[in-house]
Amino acid sequence: MIAIENHTILAFGMPGGGEILVILLFVIIFFGAKKIPELARGLGRGIREFKDATREVRKEIEEGTKELKN
Repeated sequence: MIAIENHTILAFGMPGGGEILVILLFVIIFFGAKKIPELARGLGRGIREFKDATREVRKEIEEGTKELKN
């Protein structure tokens, strides 16, 4: 029974071209063409902040392991 559930989950996978087009149309209709650049900028800022935070955490971990080795 578990194997059947895993196949069901895997069947959904990544969206294809048609699904992406439907999603983009929904976004344009729901938010309007003027809001999309603002949403993209906000998403870009969020991704940049996430990457910076990840980089800082990785740096702290590396520094901690170097201190433990010494």
